[in-house]
Amino acid sequence: MASAVDTPAQPYNEDEEKGRISSQEQEPTGRGDSGAIARLRVHFTTDVSTAHADILLLTCCFISGLVDSTIYNAYGTFVSMQTGNTIFLGIGGATSFKQPPNPKPYGWAKSLTSIFCFCLGCFFFSRFSRAFGSLRRGTLVTSFLIQSVLIFISAAIVEAGVVNGNLNTIPSDIEWTSEIPIAFLSFQSAGQIIGSRTLNLIEIPSVVLTSMLCDLASDPKLTSSWKDNIKRNRRALAFFGILIGAVAGGFIAEGSGKMQTVLWIAGGLKVVITGSWMLWPVEKSPISDQV
Repeated sequence: MASAVDTPAQPYNEDEEKGRISSQEQEPTGRGDSGAIARLRVHFTTDVSTAHADILLLTCCFISGLVDSTIYNAYGTFVSMQTGNTIFLGIGGATSFKQPPNPKPYGWAKSLTSIFCFCLGCFFFSRFSRAFGSLRRGTLVTSFLIQSVLIFISAAIVEAGVVNGNLNTIPSDIEWTSEIPIAFLSFQSAGQIIGSRTLNLIEIPSVVLTSMLCDLASDPKLTSSWKDNIKRNRRALAFFGILIGAVAGGFIAEGSGKMQTVLWIAGGLKVVITGSWMLWPVEKSPISDQV
């Protein structure tokens, strides 16, 4: 006959019981945190859709017009359109030694800075896109965030008085501190044209007008209906985006007398674009990752 042996009761330990309950409560939370991090990783490493991305690039066209008109008004140079800067550079070199002396002997230096920093920006943004995946959400968010930050830095140093931003007192030749915002703004503008290639929307370069107008005017389907020629529509809207941005930049800068006002607005618009990439739909079909 089997005998039952009573197991002695273990003494109740309040501290151990609290620790056990606390451990059980923390385990789901830990798993939840890991899941959230994994979801974020997937979110930012997923390729985004290029559908309707032209809206964001058309906004960049407006920003280019806004900033370029203001910087030209202030410093007599561009930060996006390097064709004009190349001409300014050539004229400056040709007239440096003329008699009587050129009243703006170093005006060419601003154009040279812009050209150099724009090329440097193209080098950086193109390789950054290739390295991390040109259509990845995280890549696009980071690219446009960098552009936003550089515009804000330019606005801040002008606002702080490090660089003269009063349009009524900026000299016609050069203040060497003006090279700082010119460098930052030229570098960031390169991110826009690299973005147009990344998104396979080369008809909206956002910083170039000459080739875009050529493509628009020579389009064999120029007179097609609105729905039948999307590329023509984009080119036309890009042209008017830059034009309207230039007009707006001129009015704002002249009305306020300060160039930083336009820069704050441009930086804010770039932040909106950055936020849009964070919420943009994912890509449903593979697209070439070439820049």
